[in-house]
Amino acid sequence: MPQPIGVSDSDSALPDAAASRYSYAELSSTELPQQAALATETALAISFNGLNQAVMMVSPLDLDDFVVGFSFANGIIQHIDELYDLQLQQVQGDSWHADVEISSRAFWNLKQHRRQMAGTSGCGLCGVEALEQALPPLTPLVPSRLPDIAHLQDLRQRMGAAQQLARHSGGLHAAAFVDRQGNMLVCREDIGRHNALDKLIGALLRSDHDMRDGFAVVTSRCGLELLHKAVRVGIGTLISLSAPTSLTVDWARRHHLNLIHAPHRDAPRVYSPSPEAAREQP
Repeated sequence: MPQPIGVSDSDSALPDAAASRYSYAELSSTELPQQAALATETALAISFNGLNQAVMMVSPLDLDDFVVGFSFANGIIQHIDELYDLQLQQVQGDSWHADVEISSRAFWNLKQHRRQMAGTSGCGLCGVEALEQALPPLTPLVPSRLPDIAHLQDLRQRMGAAQQLARHSGGLHAAAFVDRQGNMLVCREDIGRHNALDKLIGALLRSDHDMRDGFAVVTSRCGLELLHKAVRVGIGTLISLSAPTSLTVDWARRHHLNLIHAPHRDAPRVYSPSPEAAREQP
């Protein structure tokens, strides 16, 4: 599989599919119509070994990264080596299909999980199975050191500079990874906050990058689902530009994930480890 990673430094690198221009007229205005770029959305069907698993609404960019990250962060594969092949095909103008080949062991586990979920209501998840999926058992991380505060300075501005799609169209979330030296290695964008993190995870996995060697940044609200993904793949530090929920903080402390909120104006707030636990660190 290819090994892409990086933040583009040229607007010319943006694909035509990333945003579309639409005419609009201002309400109660006699001005001539104007144009604006809007984020593009597409349906992506994902199948594993021929078994249809999910249809996701995503931005049609870095889809290979998304499928790899989605597979790992949702527990379908436990290691990148369990993903044998990935074929992407545009089946219609507004939809794509990802045909993923995974190991026999991973496929057996996937089918067992689907059997356990059989019979749930049409609204989605319900009952005990839903609770187990919403609050899954996770292996705690080995505690890692907090990042250098100098690497968090101007973090919002750096994220804004890396978000090329958002600059053109708005309406997009982003997730990025910064290494121990403070270099922003990769940034991924999507209409969905979970999708953006999945794309980032996929890019890091495909490049075989140590996810403890730095920290991840998300622009969206930091809910429990993002924590699940970070802990599963071994990200040691997660920084959110929006405040985390109380449950996310509780789980971060329990699973030794460094969780930091970077507000607009105030200093970064370390929620995990707790102040008491942080003082005990060597």
